[in-house]
Amino acid sequence: MPRTPTQQQLFAELMDRYGPEIAEAFLEAIRDLRSNVNLQAFQGALERGDIEGAITALNLETAAYEPLETVIRDAYLAGGRAGVRTMPGIGRLIVGFRFDVRNFRAEAWLRDHSSRLITSILEEQRAAVREALGAAMVVSQHPRTTALEIVGRVNRATGAREGGILGLSDPQRAALAKAKAELASGDPEQLQNYLTRERRDRRFDRSITKAIREGQPVPADVAAMAAERYGARLEQLRGETIGRTEALTSLRAAKLESYEQLVQAGHVTADQVQKVWKASADRRTRDTHANLHGKVVGLREPFRSISGAQMMFPGDTSLGAPAAEIVACRCDFAARINWRALAGVS
Repeated sequence: MPRTPTQQQLFAELMDRYGPEIAEAFLEAIRDLRSNVNLQAFQGALERGDIEGAITALNLETAAYEPLETVIRDAYLAGGRAGVRTMPGIGRLIVGFRFDVRNFRAEAWLRDHSSRLITSILEEQRAAVREALGAAMVVSQHPRTTALEIVGRVNRATGAREGGILGLSDPQRAALAKAKAELASGDPEQLQNYLTRERRDRRFDRSITKAIREGQPVPADVAAMAAERYGARLEQLRGETIGRTEALTSLRAAKLESYEQLVQAGHVTADQVQKVWKASADRRTRDTHANLHGKVVGLREPFRSISGAQMMFPGDTSLGAPAAEIVACRCDFAARINWRALAGVS
């Protein structure tokens, strides 16, 4: 007879499932945005020097991120159900309890979290486009060149647009710009620096090494393709990072909500439930989170990091925890119920 997975094992399995699904949903949204750009209107606005008109032509709308909202909801529901399934006392002292994703708190969390996430992504994209357009106008760059640098170029094999800056974070856009400058420089030292970039496409290394050896610039077509592939890999990394972060946040939030619903149903009181921080035990764990390992707090009490950040669960931003405490976190929390109090033993 197969063993029932522990809470830690079950949530690890859910992370392995929903992390990639959320990543793919984000990348799907970026592909949708690229495919719905009105390129003619975009170029026309650039020719007139109309930055806001150009941004409007990009059709950066929340509807593009509906697949991302959907899979986050799926992850949240799975996390809530897993929280119930692994509760101490289920099947013995607690019978017939189910997770309700339509509970007012659950619906509010999903609505508010998705809204903040998507609004943040869209604002970041608009700001990045504004900056890129302003820089291009300063150097009188041709509008079509500018447009393609932002929305990407059509892949003749697939017919889809690829590349551009719409899917990249601010640090990634800076890294891509620096990589392009290195590839175009003809300077051996800068080209050597490009060859240290972990996310580069190594298929172009031979051409770049040859250019260094011969003291010649990298051929323009090779440099363009190398930069495009580097940008695509950065975008993939962005998706993976968002996938891990959002899967963890959704699963942990739902687990916490499952215990809140247990309290609401009258099976326990809030003071009979405690949370225990479980840090991922390896060298990549943040010092602040390693310090929290084993920390016990009440159900409605936040964990307090030595950085000063407060979190109701790993990945929580509701109390203002910064990205440095959240992004790519792999920690978890366990909940435990006071069995003696639950059974009425004094």
